[in-house]
Amino acid sequence: MPIKSFRPLTPSLRFTALNQAAGLSKKRPERALTEPKSKTGGRNVYGRITSRHKGGGHKQLYRVVDFKRAVLDLPARVQAIEYDPNRSANLALIAYADGVKTYILAPEGLAVGATIVTSNTATTNDFKVGNNFPLALIPPSTLVHAVELVPGRGAQIARSAGAALELIGVEGGQAQLKMPSGELRLVHPNCRATIGTVGNGDHNQQSLGKAGRKRWLGVRPTVRGMAMNPVDHPNGGGQGKSKGGGGRQHLVSPWGQLAKGFVTRRRSKQSNSMILVHHNGRKPRNKK
Repeated sequence: MPIKSFRPLTPSLRFTALNQAAGLSKKRPERALTEPKSKTGGRNVYGRITSRHKGGGHKQLYRVVDFKRAVLDLPARVQAIEYDPNRSANLALIAYADGVKTYILAPEGLAVGATIVTSNTATTNDFKVGNNFPLALIPPSTLVHAVELVPGRGAQIARSAGAALELIGVEGGQAQLKMPSGELRLVHPNCRATIGTVGNGDHNQQSLGKAGRKRWLGVRPTVRGMAMNPVDHPNGGGQGKSKGGGGRQHLVSPWGQLAKGFVTRRRSKQSNSMILVHHNGRKPRNKK
C-alpha cells in the first residue's frame, strides 16, 4: 500500500508517514479464527525480564493463520483483506467451497473476489498469485513466499511484509532457493510454497511521527549505553562522545555481550548443512 504523509498541522504530523488503509476491510476479525493474547512485558515464567523495552501497548487478538494449506483441490474465494496487529503483513480471509474459512498471508496483487487453490498437481495456467504447490511443480525463477523448511511442518520462510524467495530450480532431489539476503539454501522439493510476494511491502517505509505511537505498539523507551554513567553501562562515561574503559571498550550490551559482529545464529548442523552460499557471499566452512 502507498505511504501517506500529512500536513504539518501538529509537530508530530510533520514527520508522520503511514500506510494507507485503502483496500483493508473495516470489519472485526473472524471470531472463530481469533484467540486471546496475553502480554508478557518481556518477562519469562519466573517474572524476570529477558527481552527489554517491552510493555504496555494496545490490547490485541491473535489471528490463527493457516500456514500448512492442507486443504487440497478445493477452490477458495478471497472475502476480505484485513490488518493484523501481530505481524507486518496483512491477512486474506478465504472461504473454501465447503464453507470453511481460514486466514492466509495476503500476497501482493491478491484482490477480494479472487479464487485460489492448493494442489499437488498443476498446469501452466495454475501458477497465479496466492496458489500453493510443492516446489517440485513450480517453474524456475518464480517468486514464492510462505515456504516450508520441512514438508508438512507449515510455512517458516518469507512470511514478513514484502518478502519473497526466488526458486532457482530443482536438481538432484533438492530445491534451490535464493533468499532476500542473497543466501542460497537447499530444501526438500516436497516443501510447499505460495506463488507471489507478501503484500504490504511499504511497511518499512513508515515514520511513526511521535513517541506515543511507538508506545501503542508495546515498545518502551530505549536509552543508549553511551548516554549513561559508567556505573550503569560498560559504554557509559567519558568526555563527550566516547566509550568507557579508556576508549578501548567495544560496543556491548549492559552485561558485556558484543553488539557488533558477534555471531548469534544457532549452530544447527541439520539446517546449516543445507546452505550453499551465505548472505555475505561466502560458502560455509564445511563446503569446498
